Amino acid sequence: MSEALDLGTKAPPATGEPPLLEVNNIEVVYNDVILVLRGLSLAVPKGKIVALLGANGAGKSTTLKAISGLLKSEEGEVTRGDIRFAGERLNGIEAHQIVRKGIFQVMEGRRIISDMTCLENLRLGAFTRSDNAGVKRDIEMVYDYFPRLKERTGLAGYLSGGEQQMLAIGRALMARPKLILMDEPSMGLSPLLVKEVFGIIRKLNEDLGITILLVEQNARMALSVASHGYVMEQGKVVLDGSADALASNEDVKEFYLGGHGAERKSFRNLKSYKRRKRWL
Repeated sequence: MSEALDLGTKAPPATGEPPLLEVNNIEVVYNDVILVLRGLSLAVPKGKIVALLGANGAGKSTTLKAISGLLKSEEGEVTRGDIRFAGERLNGIEAHQIVRKGIFQVMEGRRIISDMTCLENLRLGAFTRSDNAGVKRDIEMVYDYFPRLKERTGLAGYLSGGEQQMLAIGRALMARPKLILMDEPSMGLSPLLVKEVFGIIRKLNEDLGITILLVEQNARMALSVASHGYVMEQGKVVLDGSADALASNEDVKEFYLGGHGAERKSFRNLKSYKRRKRWL
């Protein structure tokens, strides 16, 4: 077996209990033809933030959709391996049932309902719940985290990009999730708003204990809030380690953190890396 990169831990640190989420050697195929994920495995410990990094087309969003059950809407399916949440196998379970089990995905591009108000969007996040008093309390909790949303009484389509991202996260909180899947929360935001949104992500994890799997191209910000990270290339995990180890790794610096002033390349084109890659 080829030598693996030494990045400290090769899996999230042991916590004395199994990971909340386990993705075991899955393959995903679209339209019965296109193989997108090629034996991907990762683990997310309870109460932690784990970052999933990689360039466009690496398969990061497909990974989240495989977990949340949204592949079917895009003619995709998990054809091999399994996904387990709190020990229960999720393969083949409908998306709305997965939400009820405690997983909520914040989609890339926010996907708020623009012709509904902020309040209506928040209530939509609670569609699996029947505890009206609890829903009202949670709406106030969301307003505590995002005071601007309480001030915005018009249609959500008129919110700024940052406010829409806050609404998308708030809508996820309304489902009382145990695990939030976040897909590119920094997309389209100014550097100042990116810093604010990631501060909120850290605060939600610390205050509420919500586990987060974070897909992000802004590797620097993602690793600043995560405890562990995975790097994907062409449908596989090619690097993993503690967030600190990844942030200090020279290859990660060059390709994802803007180090050495070099143009971003693929790990697969780096000869020294190819000698060490883990999947052969």
